[in-house]
Amino acid sequence: MADHYEVLGVSRDASQEEIKKAYRRLARELHPDVNPSAESSERFKEVTHAYDVLSDPQQRQQYDLGGGQGGFGGAQGFGGFGDIFETFFGGGQQSRGPRSRRERGQDALIRVEVGLEEVVFGTHRDLEVDTAILCETCHGSCCQPGTAPVTCDICHGTGSIQRTVRSLLGNVMTSSPCGTCRGYGTVIATPCVTCQGQGRVRARRTVPVDIPGGVDTGLRLQMPGSGEAGPAGGPNGDLYLEIKVRNHEVFSRNGDDLLCTLEVQMTDAILGTTATVEALDGDVQVDLKPGLQSGEVLTVKDRGVSRLRGNGRGDLRIGIHVVTPTKLSGKERQLIEQFAAAHKSHRPQLGHFQQGLFARLRDKFLG
Repeated sequence: MADHYEVLGVSRDASQEEIKKAYRRLARELHPDVNPSAESSERFKEVTHAYDVLSDPQQRQQYDLGGGQGGFGGAQGFGGFGDIFETFFGGGQQSRGPRSRRERGQDALIRVEVGLEEVVFGTHRDLEVDTAILCETCHGSCCQPGTAPVTCDICHGTGSIQRTVRSLLGNVMTSSPCGTCRGYGTVIATPCVTCQGQGRVRARRTVPVDIPGGVDTGLRLQMPGSGEAGPAGGPNGDLYLEIKVRNHEVFSRNGDDLLCTLEVQMTDAILGTTATVEALDGDVQVDLKPGLQSGEVLTVKDRGVSRLRGNGRGDLRIGIHVVTPTKLSGKERQLIEQFAAAHKSHRPQLGHFQQGLFARLRDKFLG
């Protein structure tokens, strides 16, 4: 690999200002907008990389010292305190090597609100998500099309810089990530202009989601591989959907059962009738037997919520509330009085305490 000082045309004791002036002069000559030839493009990359190294005092010092290569006497066999113990106890030195640019993308969490009617059988949603996706220009390589990462000339592709320190055990070689390539072992001389060398970009995408029947508030659904794209073409993370079920104005829920209350007129409760209940998935015919009492619970099988784990559905449970009229016409009152006289009902009397309607319904619903 060419010497950075020779690439810029400066001496090894050149000042930072001289290095900057040399780079600006060469950049004006070799920039692709001015000189689009392939040879000039490669030369421009070398000049840019040389300037990146020599303009940083720490990187320049490492470069002048040979990038930390070499060693002192018998200390070359040590690569840090972990390697010291491995050597003493038979493990030997193990090269860790440069780290990969490719990393797994982050997981994402989206809160999705659904109606109770959607929970019965499940529903489909197309969710708009702001997330990281693979760069379509470089396809995760992080480089301009037609280019590739170059080996770091500071660490020579190892991703780390070795230094010798004195300790009670003698001279020990320690290792730290290379400051030039940040431990990757390679340098991206011409980053992709679309993703700025990240291999991914922020964008809005549509995620189709099938929400199964039976979900409930607080449940999280995992969608593997639907999260953010990883840097440098790394695998996607996962997408988690946190469900919230909206309250319904008529129906409530207990597990897989749907609960509601049906108001029945006093005459219908006495004589019996057939009522139509508008359930979440269509009408239900309910037979009300004569003598129906407030607080009774009628069960309609398999008209509840689909079971999330397992087959079939829960039940629809209907609590009865017999409504006593509060306003009567003269004729209606006369008829009721005739009925009361014929029925010869007992006068009101004390008995054991009974809970209110809704408390009794709750006990029967949940019992």
